[in-house]
Amino acid sequence: MGNKDGRVRGVAARAGGWSARHRWAAVGIWVLFVVLSMGLGGAAGTEMVKDSDQISGETSRAAQIAEDAGIDEPTSEKVLIQAKDGGPKADDPEFRKAVDSVMKAVDATGKVADVASPYETGTVSKDKRSALVQFDMRGDPDTAGDRVEPVLDAVAKVQDDHKTLRIEEIGGASMTKTFDDAFGDDFKQAEYSAVPVALGILLIAFGALVAALLPVALAVTAIMATMGLMGLVSHVSPMSESANSVMLLVGMAVGVDYCLFYVRREREERAAGRDPETALRIAAATSGRAVIVSGVTVCVAMAGMLFTGIAEFEAMGLASLMVVAVAMVGSVTVLPAMLSLLGDRVEKGRLPFLGRRAKKKAESGNNGSRVWSAVLRVVLAKPAISLVVATGALLAIAAPALGMKTQQLTLDQEFGDDLPIVATYNRLNDAFPGGSDPAEVVVKADDIKAPAVKAAIDDFKKEAVKSGASHGPVDVKVHEKENIAFLYVPLIGGSDMDKAEDSLTVIRDEVRPATLEKVEGLEAPVTGQVAGSKDFNDQLGESVAPVFVFVVVFAFILMLLCFRSLTIALTSIALNLLSVGAAYGILVAVFQHGWGAGLVGAEGVGAIVAWLPLFLFVILFGLSMDYHVFVVSRIREAKMRGRNTKDAITHGVVTTAGVVTSAAVIMVAVFAIFGTLSMQSMKQMGVGLAAAVLIDATVIRGVLLPAVMAMLGERNWYFPKWMERLPDLTHDEPETPVAVAPPVNPAAYDDRVGV
Repeated sequence: MGNKDGRVRGVAARAGGWSARHRWAAVGIWVLFVVLSMGLGGAAGTEMVKDSDQISGETSRAAQIAEDAGIDEPTSEKVLIQAKDGGPKADDPEFRKAVDSVMKAVDATGKVADVASPYETGTVSKDKRSALVQFDMRGDPDTAGDRVEPVLDAVAKVQDDHKTLRIEEIGGASMTKTFDDAFGDDFKQAEYSAVPVALGILLIAFGALVAALLPVALAVTAIMATMGLMGLVSHVSPMSESANSVMLLVGMAVGVDYCLFYVRREREERAAGRDPETALRIAAATSGRAVIVSGVTVCVAMAGMLFTGIAEFEAMGLASLMVVAVAMVGSVTVLPAMLSLLGDRVEKGRLPFLGRRAKKKAESGNNGSRVWSAVLRVVLAKPAISLVVATGALLAIAAPALGMKTQQLTLDQEFGDDLPIVATYNRLNDAFPGGSDPAEVVVKADDIKAPAVKAAIDDFKKEAVKSGASHGPVDVKVHEKENIAFLYVPLIGGSDMDKAEDSLTVIRDEVRPATLEKVEGLEAPVTGQVAGSKDFNDQLGESVAPVFVFVVVFAFILMLLCFRSLTIALTSIALNLLSVGAAYGILVAVFQHGWGAGLVGAEGVGAIVAWLPLFLFVILFGLSMDYHVFVVSRIREAKMRGRNTKDAITHGVVTTAGVVTSAAVIMVAVFAIFGTLSMQSMKQMGVGLAAAVLIDATVIRGVLLPAVMAMLGERNWYFPKWMERLPDLTHDEPETPVAVAPPVNPAAYDDRVGV
């Protein structure tokens, strides 16, 4: 079953021993590492993902053409002028006066350019009730939202003067400002809430302020160091804002978990009467090893995102991988040094009630959980029934996932109807289908002014409408110096993504070949929001299989080598997949079918955001290994020390129940914060992660794992002889000079904080 040569082996044991002996050096090296990482990362700056790097295909090629030509497309804005019931129509003098007033007002701000009248561009609806004034924002398009307020104010003043008309502005800049104002604080509040929430739960778990601060301090310093490293790495592999948010989530989760596992084991060994040095050595060789196995497995899972070929996923995967690696290294180096420095002072700052309770439990030597002891009595008495019931329940929960529908959420799906700009978006799409998110054809030619090119563009405009893909008008912006033209095609279908994608397919596969592609040497990739969504989904679909295979195969190999058991490796993968499936089922039931959607504010969404399933699979597969490795390591340790399999299972599950519950509560609480945000994509991520962790820490680890292992008995440790040539990564700690504990009675364990 592993190493039996009596020597202390393994990185965790050696690192913990060195750090405990050279504690000031270990702490100093860690602080220096954090400071240097932040300093060098800040000095280097952070390279963000470019549009041309996001995904491959036409969308990427269109962005690359614009970037190579040095064309920074300005942010476009539109003002919808629409008659209210019985109000004037586009041909009426009052309506024309309102149009003129809007054009003069926005132009007078000095913030806009190329103001176009609807009577010249043809952007007047067929019923004459609606018209669009179009213009571009001056300056850097990335910061247009910061400069649009005077324009919005000018439009609002015109609205005040024309009560019979509805006059509303919408566009990239105005939407950015609206969403930043409405939801910008949401993200900050969520990120800032994570630390105090984790600290509060740790205070309850440990009953002492100093002990509770250690995991938070490790997580925060790991996150700080990773932020600096992200800046350095971004010059090789660009980062993104999403990567920062995901890194914070994952860093807080694993940083606290790893430290919690380690500190809890060290305190347990001290309570058992061992001296500080021995307690630290045992914690390093047991929990420290579990941290390394879990950390490497999580890193492998996160690395799966690097196989998507999607820059956003690659950034998130790399950032998550780095923060896990940093937290793992900190847990087996600076943490034992801090525990050695603090000694008994780790118990300082005891909370009156919780402190007395924790002290009483430590003195009594009870490390179990009365709740989980009761559950285990039932599970181990009837393991087959427990297995069938728990598996059946999880399969039933996972069943809705079979009908999962994924898409890029539209504006009203993402934000609901609470914001006025969402209603404006819908009114614009009703009056001008596809006008809010037109397809964009980037035409590159040797000579954009050549007669053949001009004729092809004219033919394209006519065919786009004739084919039924667009109602028109097709706007054209020509950059003669760069020999590039931009064609904006409103797609029939509007905010109905399925219909809009059908229109896009007609443009790409029928209209373009029949017109633009007849000109030799001309390129005309089609981009835009609908095109970007389709290309993203197509590429994501192609990457699912390789990511899935990579994560599952490498996780299996790691578990096989670290536990020297084919059975443990196979059951680990099966249980993790069942956990992920249940999370998918909950997502689909709530956000797609609307079951209980009112409880989380998700009415009317009807779909799962396209990037979430693969993201959840990678994150959950990695994080669920935290608990699995920790619990199975404790079971295996008990088995190695002479217990029979049933007693080892009871010992492993019950003695880890408190720490697993505390860790799970922290993760669920942090993820649930994101479930309260207004954006549906963030809400789906938070609810999915929180539900999966809750299921994983309870049903999977508390019922299914012990039931499966009890049924398998000694077969849990099956390792074929032909596999014995494989590397041995067990790194078992040799027996300590204490008597083998007697067989375990689950009922004998006392209650535990956090259960």
